[in-house]
Amino acid sequence: MTKAVFIATAEPYSGKSLVSLGLVNMLLGQARKVGYFKPIIDYDPTQQRDPHIDTVLSHFRLPLNYADTYAFTRPEALRLLEADAQGDLIDAVIHKFKQWEDHYDFTVVEGSDFLGPGTAFEFDANVSIAKNLGVPVLLVVSGADKSTAQVVSAVLTLLRSFEAREVPVLMVVANRIPAPQADDVRELLRTQLPAEVLLSVIPEDADLLHPTMREIQAGLGGKLLFGEAGLGNQVDNYVIGAMQVPNFLNYLKDNVLIVTPGDRGDIIICALQANMSASYPRVAGIVLTAGSEPDAPIIRLLEGLPSVVPILAVPTGTFETTTRVSAIRSRISPDNPKKIQLAISTFERYVAVRALEEKLVSFQPEGITPHMFQYRLLQWAKRQRRHIVLPEGNDDRILKAAALLLHQGIVDLTILGDPGMVLASAKRLGLNLPTDHLRLIDPVHSEYYADYVQTFYELRRDKGVNEDMARDLLRDVSYFGSMMVYKGHADGMVSGAVHTTQHTIRPALQFIKTKPGVSVVSSVFFMCLPDRVAVFGDCAVNPNPTAEQLAEIAISSAESSWAFGIEPRIAMLSYSSGTSGAGADVDKVRQATELVRHKRPDLKVEGPIQYDAAVDPLVGRQKLPDSEVAGQASVLIFPDLNTGNNTYKAVQRETGALAIGPVLQGLNKPVNDLSRGCTVDDVFNTVVITAIQSQQA
Repeated sequence: MTKAVFIATAEPYSGKSLVSLGLVNMLLGQARKVGYFKPIIDYDPTQQRDPHIDTVLSHFRLPLNYADTYAFTRPEALRLLEADAQGDLIDAVIHKFKQWEDHYDFTVVEGSDFLGPGTAFEFDANVSIAKNLGVPVLLVVSGADKSTAQVVSAVLTLLRSFEAREVPVLMVVANRIPAPQADDVRELLRTQLPAEVLLSVIPEDADLLHPTMREIQAGLGGKLLFGEAGLGNQVDNYVIGAMQVPNFLNYLKDNVLIVTPGDRGDIIICALQANMSASYPRVAGIVLTAGSEPDAPIIRLLEGLPSVVPILAVPTGTFETTTRVSAIRSRISPDNPKKIQLAISTFERYVAVRALEEKLVSFQPEGITPHMFQYRLLQWAKRQRRHIVLPEGNDDRILKAAALLLHQGIVDLTILGDPGMVLASAKRLGLNLPTDHLRLIDPVHSEYYADYVQTFYELRRDKGVNEDMARDLLRDVSYFGSMMVYKGHADGMVSGAVHTTQHTIRPALQFIKTKPGVSVVSSVFFMCLPDRVAVFGDCAVNPNPTAEQLAEIAISSAESSWAFGIEPRIAMLSYSSGTSGAGADVDKVRQATELVRHKRPDLKVEGPIQYDAAVDPLVGRQKLPDSEVAGQASVLIFPDLNTGNNTYKAVQRETGALAIGPVLQGLNKPVNDLSRGCTVDDVFNTVVITAIQSQQA
């Protein structure tokens, strides 16, 4: 089941606060600890707290620190988005959310409010946040000032926007729908929404929409003259007191706000008398304009009355004041428990609570985004600090990555090379290499050297290796590093920034060897595409695998996929799909697919299948309509090295995808190869992967 839900909208004043309050109240009936998180808030916390966060925390007495309930203010988020740094924003939101998510049984995540500039950026940011948190969405659309057709169009457009990014939508809430339109909106939406998407239509309620006198005072910046006890009065309409009293009385309605110049004592007295009379509607309050206050006799009269409706004084003229009054929007605030309770009861009345509970319980997130994947890798690597050896201490990229790994406390490291030269390079690069979790070893002068030579000789003498050959080979950093792993002096090795793939993995094949039941060492790349992570294999090791080897590569790749949190759906790639093609190459893939099904009937596998049919849902349904893999493959197995290597590089360069790997699979202990064109990030990520592999081993 999911442990969180995201409430999203695409417009201001949609009423999602009602949905948030209703959801938190519903969840508190099912779970002991409910969290609340709003990634982007509108207010600088040094100036003003977000009123809705305050409402949720105070009303439900949630034991949350205010600083933990948000990640960015709107200006901070906009600066990152305008600098094309959305990835940094997403990473920070994930980190903040995951820091405390596990401490709660369920968390309600509320999207931003669309109350300022940058709403085009804002919508995309909300979709990306929901996608990268891996949580389902409740969409809220307002019906205020919209026709039935406009409401339906807005709902379908918003739904398609989330579906296009593969963000699952559990429910659509059409909120603030004028009562005469409610049935039509419900009927039209139900016929056009997918059957699995729940629908709730909530009619407009004046008691939720209209502001209180306290909100009028805050919105106008008014000075309170009288009637503090009545600041909770609800204002349903307003009237300008600029006419003679008899005519003025005809314009009074229930819960009316009277706007009049401060020198109109006759209007003030008339309004108070009308409020006390059983023959006239209730007056909510009075606003005195133009900076004038009542004359002294009127003040004396008001002071002698047992109760007076709120009377405010403002410096603006009557016309400007009424314009500002009409623009004031009511918000559900902590000091209005009546409105909070009304919001909760409205939610319970119009939302299918039981059906929503069942959806939340049964929802299983599918797929994983690159940001989620990289965050998860770091957390997994830190669970149990491992020791990784880096043989290529003469490469600047290795040293830069080592500094990052050590400063973040991810692994312990051994760097091979002349210690003086390594430290000199670090100084030249301006790097600080913490020594408490770092060893620098020159293989020939190491305390391990003699033991490693003797061990290698004993392991390989039946292959024609004598002691002199062993001594020479153990001077090689790849052999020395691999022996460290074999002897348990390191948990894994990462090399290849300078050396070839064969140079890196040959020692591992000679004495670390393959796992039981595995005959071929292969590789995968974790391809971090814009909205998902796919596993590509084998793109680095085996030039032209047989059908049997291809099947083994597919099974190893599926296990690597599982190990790193990606559900494997295996596509055995070829130039044809299903039974449409023939020839030796297609037949090899077809045979390999059958071998996978025979050896591992628990795995979802399809082949032969073309790349587009494997990853595009529409093409997949057209070519292989009955397949549970077509259109949603997560593990893509290439028929040979030529195809795989060129494809991963083409995808990487054309889409900007991050390719983590090659990650070797099938060895008893983890040894991983780098490309000689690797970046510092590649080294960093490969070490993290290696650390996790060693934990699992």
